[in-house]
Amino acid sequence: GTTWTVSTVDAVGDVGFDNSIAINGSGQPHISYYDQTNKDLKHAAWNGSTWTLSPVDSIGFVGFDTSIALDSSGHPHISYADSANGDLKYASFNGTSWSVSTVDSADYVGFYSSLVLNSADVPRISYHDLTNSAQKYAVWNGTAWTLTTVDAGPSVGTYGSLALDGSGNP
Repeated sequence: GTTWTVSTVDAVGDVGFDNSIAINGSGQPHISYYDQTNKDLKHAAWNGSTWTLSPVDSIGFVGFDTSIALDSSGHPHISYADSANGDLKYASFNGTSWSVSTVDSADYVGFYSSLVLNSADVPRISYHDLTNSAQKYAVWNGTAWTLTTVDAGPSVGTYGSLALDGSGNP
């Protein structure tokens, strides 16, 4: 309320890049970030007294441009870029383990992602298609990702941000 509290979340190696933060219903932060030393996506959660650090994806050169959101149960969901393959990836935690999937692997995509969950905890992701200089939008339909190009042209789609209106529209 009146002063800043500073704490070290993870000090092992060169970490903390491309981070994103979400606050749970108890006011405790969850952070997704890139571990440059190991080339991995990591997640940190504060439980009120200590940070719990978890590797989320360590296959390849992953974890750029993260975006994190918490579902109605307080479980984290993360969108991020797989730089080695040029893919957009998505990870979700069910309370026990992480599930990782590739959302879009066409061309060189997945950068500058912004993730939101709708009122039914369904993920929506905006992201940049570097190959085509386009802004794209991905929606999980329950069995597969539906991908849409929102805008294509010179220099669109970098540093985007996504929000949904009261009807769930982007």
